[in-house]
Amino acid sequence: MITPAQCRAARGLLSWTQADLAKAASVGVVTVRQFEGENGTPRSATLTVLRQALEAAGVEFIPQNGGGAGVRMRQP
Repeated sequence: MITPAQCRAARGLLSWTQADLAKAASVGVVTVRQFEGENGTPRSATLTVLRQALEAAGVEFIPQNGGGAGVRMRQP
């Protein structure tokens, strides 16, 4: 899935607030805040909609491959 750090970094690439992501993913802003703050473990369905919203906006998630997981903007 995605990590809280990847989520924060992806929002940074998009210049999105937590509210922007919450709206795009159709979840509450508290859900985003808790996930990014590493307070509890969200359901996998929540992680899926967060990831899908960020990917739809152009973010590409980079898997853990020896150099660490990350994010970048998808090439046009």
